[in-house]
Amino acid sequence: MTTTTVENVKARMDAGEKLNILDVREPYENAEFNIGGSLVPLGKIQSMQLENIEDWKDEEIIVYCRSGNRSGQACLLLEAAGFTKVKNLTGGMLEWREKFKV
Repeated sequence: MTTTTVENVKARMDAGEKLNILDVREPYENAEFNIGGSLVPLGKIQSMQLENIEDWKDEEIIVYCRSGNRSGQACLLLEAAGFTKVKNLTGGMLEWREKFKV
């Protein structure tokens, strides 16, 4: 598993790059604040309910959660399921909101 920073992802988003972003938080957390990622809670990843992201198997996926902990777990599970370019967003939405004051 590799990692990426909130600054890197925000710069890529601001540049208009198409990114595969995966939010592994719970629906209520996603509703409160999100950066536009596809929502697949960690529990679904743990039970291998991956049909929504199956097309991303060989593409870069940036995984985020609240702090970077659940997304780290999700990255390991996705790699075990054959996803090849998984990146954990270090610091998660806590760091995103801190750095960009949103």
